Amino acid sequence: MQLWFARGSEVSIREQLVTQVVLGILGGDLAPGQRLPSTRELARRFHLHPNTVSAGYRQLARDRWVEQRRGSGVFVRANRPEMADSSGLALDQMIAVLFHSARKQGVPLPVLRARLRQWLELQPPDHFLLIEPEEELRRIVAAEMQQAVSMPVQSCGLQDCPKALEGSIPVALPNRVAAVRQALPDGTELLTLRFRSVVSSLGHWLPAPSGALVGIASRWPDFLKLARTMLNAAGFAPDSLVFRDARKLNWKRGLKQTAAVLCDSVTANELPAGCRAIPFSLLAESSIEELRRYVEFVRRPLESL
Repeated sequence: MQLWFARGSEVSIREQLVTQVVLGILGGDLAPGQRLPSTRELARRFHLHPNTVSAGYRQLARDRWVEQRRGSGVFVRANRPEMADSSGLALDQMIAVLFHSARKQGVPLPVLRARLRQWLELQPPDHFLLIEPEEELRRIVAAEMQQAVSMPVQSCGLQDCPKALEGSIPVALPNRVAAVRQALPDGTELLTLRFRSVVSSLGHWLPAPSGALVGIASRWPDFLKLARTMLNAAGFAPDSLVFRDARKLNWKRGLKQTAAVLCDSVTANELPAGCRAIPFSLLAESSIEELRRYVEFVRRPLESL
């Protein structure tokens, strides 16, 4: 078993020795019945005071991790202490598994230390940050995200994202990933959202009703273009479709006379009273579930694993 000691730490050398031996037992590095190095050997190898090593071994014996055999040395006990004896043992078990896994994967100890230090100093994110250059699309997607999760959702353009990153989980749409990554610092993790399938979402509209007047309204120009293309392909007559750009004045005119209004989730809340709104969500269900898993992990990281 490899040991290391940090001098000048707030944790005493004795406590460091005890903790590492316990982790070695829990992680399987020290087998039942295995003999530990003698007090003199440890003191000489790591330039420790023999009394410090002896005090650590006595504590391990009191806690029933090891047994001291007169004239033979210190040995790992065949039976571990019951987990209920100490509230810290469950945490020690998890730490031991982490070190054991890192060692199996060849992760150097300094790298593991640095990574652990980074995690301990890192404040958990408290909001999503949608990075999208197109303002109207950004507004729609942010609103859909906020409807799906309890964690706050903020948004910004490409130029503003570096200074808005603190405390956030950065999010981007699939067609913006390359541009967003260039604007982010190296090593920043980016959550990629996915669009909902338009074809499958139109299934309950087919076959196209004859003679029905259908409205399409949105503040996002590409929503209007996409809706025109897909509805025409689905069999809706071009003259049965009423398009309204919600950024313009009097855009609500004539929508009450339609059978229904296909719109984005933001525009749905702005339609005239009495209109039958059919909101079309842009985000795929898989992305909504992924956002919710992130929220669960941030709030209960150990329970989400």
